Amino acid sequence: MSSLQKYYKQSATYKIFSGMFSELEKFLDTLGKITLNAIEVYKWIFKGQIDWREVINQCSRFGVSSLPITLSIVGMTSIIVASQVALEMVKQGGGNFVGLLMTMLIVREVGVIMSGFAIISMIGSSLASEIATMRVTEQIDAISVLKVNPIRYLFVPRVLSGFIMMPPVVLIASAVGVIAGAVTAHLTSGLGYRAFFDSAWLGIYMKDLFVSILKAFTFGGVIALISCSCGYYAKGGAKGVGEATTKAVVWSFVAIVILDMFFAMVFFF
Repeated sequence: MSSLQKYYKQSATYKIFSGMFSELEKFLDTLGKITLNAIEVYKWIFKGQIDWREVINQCSRFGVSSLPITLSIVGMTSIIVASQVALEMVKQGGGNFVGLLMTMLIVREVGVIMSGFAIISMIGSSLASEIATMRVTEQIDAISVLKVNPIRYLFVPRVLSGFIMMPPVVLIASAVGVIAGAVTAHLTSGLGYRAFFDSAWLGIYMKDLFVSILKAFTFGGVIALISCSCGYYAKGGAKGVGEATTKAVVWSFVAIVILDMFFAMVFFF
């Protein structure tokens, strides 16, 4: 019987299912840790025990530092879409709908999703690597020894900065995207700026802006929370820092895509 078990454990089937269950266990473990951290972060926020000076510092990092790359990504995405869509729509007699299409696309999806991807790549990875380095160098242990709660000290200012700064970043990026789309549509198809913005004005509603801001608010907090959590549980020296940073980026990407699908189902189905 033992030889049969040994043979079975060496089989490809056992390795595949063992790997699947191992990954599922890691997934549920990470999800549970992130959830517990979220509960504790909100507990400190509701208590009002917030270091506002550190929040301001993190807001500068989260919003101002990420703005150039965010505007570049959203603007270039808008240019790419407009250059491929505007001329064909004008040819088919749909020039009056170019502005509507571009504005809906940017305000509802491109602005917030591309801003989220940019912030994950620049700020989320930075938060994860910073806290992971503190963990493997035992700085977080030293904070705990000094009777300072690490969640309150490290997580709360960063998560609050995500909540506060993501909406204005998305609004600015969306405005830049719409302008870039109008200029591109004019250069590629000859569509007038007035026709573009008249169409855009008729096609955009307060609901779209509200949902975009709500998405941005949610995404900002989730990105900061996931990045901090992945860094907080890092272990294994420099290799652990790299793994924590990668994990934070992947989890953040997946989380905002799932949340975006949820928002679409709730508000637009």
